[in-house]
Amino acid sequence: MSEDTTTESQEHPKVETLYHYVYGADEEHPVEIDVAVNDVGKVVVFHSHVFKKDLGWFECDLDQGKLFFVFDDGSIVDSAVEVHSMMKKYMQNSHQILTVLLDQETGESKEGHYFPLILHKA
Repeated sequence: MSEDTTTESQEHPKVETLYHYVYGADEEHPVEIDVAVNDVGKVVVFHSHVFKKDLGWFECDLDQGKLFFVFDDGSIVDSAVEVHSMMKKYMQNSHQILTVLLDQETGESKEGHYFPLILHKA
């Protein structure tokens, strides 16, 4: 985020689609993202494709109800997942998100990693 932003709402620089940041996504194999809460109240992001770049952290704009992927190269990508009011409660109590890659054929989890979560609220 740049310091020279003077608008009332916080703006995200150059938001791109996640489609360009994963391997193997096309019309027959779209990128699928789902945000859930596990049995102990932790936020989990499930995704269907391997990322081309290293994920650095997540940012959640609580006012807009949007979740963003932030890659190590500085790219900020809108997840296109709407963060509803119940999920916002869990986001506010989290400092990290478990990110789980799912097998595209079986739907089973393949691997998971924790990434920091930064929250924005006006």
